[in-house]
Amino acid sequence: MNPFRGEVPLTVNGHTHVMRLTLGALVAVEAERGPIPDLIERLEAGRAEANDVLSLLHAGLNAGGWTGEVETLLQAEIEGGYLVAVQSAALLLKRGFGLGEHND
Repeated sequence: MNPFRGEVPLTVNGHTHVMRLTLGALVAVEAERGPIPDLIERLEAGRAEANDVLSLLHAGLNAGGWTGEVETLLQAEIEGGYLVAVQSAALLLKRGFGLGEHND
């Protein structure tokens, strides 16, 4: 796991995967959820929807090499539950844009 590359771990169904944001991942998220600055604003304000989180996690997992479909992620068990999912999505954006500390 290399936080300087924007990588964030996420444990799905007992297996830890690497998430990261690529340009392609950002394009996919924007196509589903609208402009990235608006998504960041929703996350920061605590108004993120579950679909915002799902879209970020799915795009980040796929960019990290995971080949699962969004339907698989919908049924998956994320270690730590929804709160960890939201925190991981926010950290993915933070690291993906090189913001803040890398040892979060």
